[in-house]
Amino acid sequence: MNLKRFAIAAAAALVILAGTACAKPTPAAMASVPTMSAAGLPDLKGRTIVAVTENAYTPLNFVDPKTGQAVGWEYDAVNDIARRLNAKVDWKLSSWDLMIQSVRDGQFDVGMDGITINDERKAQVDFSSPYMVSQQFMLVRANETRFADEKSFAADPKLLVGAQAGTTNFYVAVYNVLDGDEQNKRIKLFETFGATVQALLAGDVDTVLMDAASSKGFIGANPGKLKTVGNPLGTEEFGFIFKKGSDLVAPFNAAIAAMKADGTLERLNTKWFFEYQP
Repeated sequence: MNLKRFAIAAAAALVILAGTACAKPTPAAMASVPTMSAAGLPDLKGRTIVAVTENAYTPLNFVDPKTGQAVGWEYDAVNDIARRLNAKVDWKLSSWDLMIQSVRDGQFDVGMDGITINDERKAQVDFSSPYMVSQQFMLVRANETRFADEKSFAADPKLLVGAQAGTTNFYVAVYNVLDGDEQNKRIKLFETFGATVQALLAGDVDTVLMDAASSKGFIGANPGKLKTVGNPLGTEEFGFIFKKGSDLVAPFNAAIAAMKADGTLERLNTKWFFEYQP
């Protein structure tokens, strides 16, 4: 993939819809089992859908520090989709670097982790319709005054950005903030998204590129410690991923459309981005 072209394309994408430890999902994260599918939607007749996530992408999927339970926007959404389609969900965990390959190989039926829809990934897996659109921002410590946007950040060679390899955030940092060199020593790589934020809080890096949704989650989870600066650096669409040719894509798309139409997606946004208190 031409990564520079991808970064530019991501920044120009149209908005079409209004990462803690890997704890085992608890019963609270399991989907309830309906007696029948929602009216007008495909009926999966009690089928079990094996779903995978990482539990490291607040507030989409994470471990609630108060309860120790695996929770988040994506858990709620997929559990609701299963209810509507008369299906069960068997939740599993995977690291980000193995998730796309494991879904592609059929180890799991559906994967999610705030996964940006792009052409490189479309060559490996099938995507659902977008369930969320978010913009990239610079997340910084609340007392940061040395820079206010990507230009002033790039101008100071002492400033460092934290990123997780292979993510959209990494490519936006490379091509929208720095010089386009993926080996730039100002980029410090971490194994999980949550680890990049911990490094930011500890002062080991000076910014983390993050979508608006997750930024709100981490700011809420760390009151008075974080903020965003500058203007949006790019726009990305999130989708659920499936093995190529999966018969679950169409049912998921139908359920997502129904959830958009009846206000469920907006209610999930309100719950996890504005009402949730860690």
